[in-house]
Amino acid sequence: MADLILEMKNITKEFPGVKALDNVNLKVERGEIHALVGENGAGKSTLMNVLSGTYPYGTYTGDIVYNGKVCQFRTLHDSETEGIVIIHQELALIPELSIGENMFLGNERKGKFGIDWDRTYHEAETHMRQVGLKEEATTLIKDIGTGKQQLVEIAKALSKQVKLLILDEPTSSLNEEDAKMLLDLLLHFKQEGMTSIIISHKLNEISYVADKITVIRDGATIETIDNSERNINEDRIIQGMVGRELSDRYPSREHKISDQIGMEVRNWTVHHPLYTEKKVVDGVSFNVHRGEIVGFSGLQGAGRTELAMSIFGRSYGTDISGEVLIDGKPRTLKTAREAIEAGLAYVTEDRKGNGLILTESIAKNTTMARLEKVCNNGIIDVDKENAVADEYKDKLRTKTPSVQQNVGNLSGGNQQKVLLSKWMFADPEVLILDEPTRGIDVGAKYEIYCIMNDLVAQGKSVVMISSEMPELLGMCDRIYVMNEGRLVAEMPAAEATQEKIMAAILQSDKK
Repeated sequence: MADLILEMKNITKEFPGVKALDNVNLKVERGEIHALVGENGAGKSTLMNVLSGTYPYGTYTGDIVYNGKVCQFRTLHDSETEGIVIIHQELALIPELSIGENMFLGNERKGKFGIDWDRTYHEAETHMRQVGLKEEATTLIKDIGTGKQQLVEIAKALSKQVKLLILDEPTSSLNEEDAKMLLDLLLHFKQEGMTSIIISHKLNEISYVADKITVIRDGATIETIDNSERNINEDRIIQGMVGRELSDRYPSREHKISDQIGMEVRNWTVHHPLYTEKKVVDGVSFNVHRGEIVGFSGLQGAGRTELAMSIFGRSYGTDISGEVLIDGKPRTLKTAREAIEAGLAYVTEDRKGNGLILTESIAKNTTMARLEKVCNNGIIDVDKENAVADEYKDKLRTKTPSVQQNVGNLSGGNQQKVLLSKWMFADPEVLILDEPTRGIDVGAKYEIYCIMNDLVAQGKSVVMISSEMPELLGMCDRIYVMNEGRLVAEMPAAEATQEKIMAAILQSDKK
């Protein structure tokens, strides 16, 4: 008989106008890694928020049976007391505090005269070593990369005596090397008896790490797949998620690249906003033709996002030099507004921080980049704004009961669709997409790929930054490779391979 650490029975959760979970059932065995997969808005994160007490007892129906007893968690603290710790997709760390301070925030190590800092940092470093972090506990969070911040969150969970670890899209912002290290860490913890639940849209990672895979579709449990032999492939998981086979991940298109260059960047150099002596982009030159999708590959910290943001109205960096030409004409783009007016758009990788206003409606977020298009004599035409938002909701298949819904109430993938709607409505000639499919399921990815193809078919230019090499190889015409702020290679996508891209990065490290 299976040794269950967790059973969730007939969990139903409703929000205004939508039933997010409909009699969902989940069984997790002690010491296994259990994956939750499904399309955006399927209810995966909602189910874990019910389990963790983020959605407290009384706001849902059904039972949570943990370690053989029915639990009624009303707060996160209640579930953490029982050894259940959730790590959300958006990391809950304070950049200006140290690793040690973050690790015990709200759970301080106290002495006779306040916080015992020696104990705090000693215990922090003990848990840091468990996850492979070699930094000192006094290091500020802002001074370590995203991959290491994710490890800090896991170390923080260990400090809470975690028995059941829940990870929501833990590798969404990590490069392949950091992601593999994190997954191997979960496998190591499994050997030590820890139980984990992982939510991820990266199906190759699910196949690699999960013992069982539960598929949720439209708020209901579809099936649980046994992957203990590691013999379940991605196509089998996709079939459960979308209810059909997805024969081709990347839609085909006719490559009609114009001789006309949509955007050219010459000798672009950007310095760090705080450490102004440090170059984060160093003499980069590139171009993208009309009708072309150009990709940017590179490891975390290569400077791709800094390059894109600095081009887009100098939204990042100091002491910026170089030239930007749109359709062959030099343009001085000192603000985001000037960049938009010049026909440039930038879809940020940080949708919650920089891309959307979570407390505003889908309609307001959709039109905010080009409000003048829905205004009459300087006054917003609400009917026109709603009509525009409805049009893009239908076009991108955004799951929401209404465009009046606050963006903060949507799943991460549906928020990404609203962000894309915002910039499509701006009708740019050059669209820069920074990790456009991060945290998005395979079905929604396909829809975004189709939109990219439609844009270049109209003669527009697309620049795509992605940490997923198969995505770049499947969608782009040309690929630039960046490392440590410099361009180190350029290759036609037809000749590119993951091995060639990594070789270019490694060779540049030796120089």
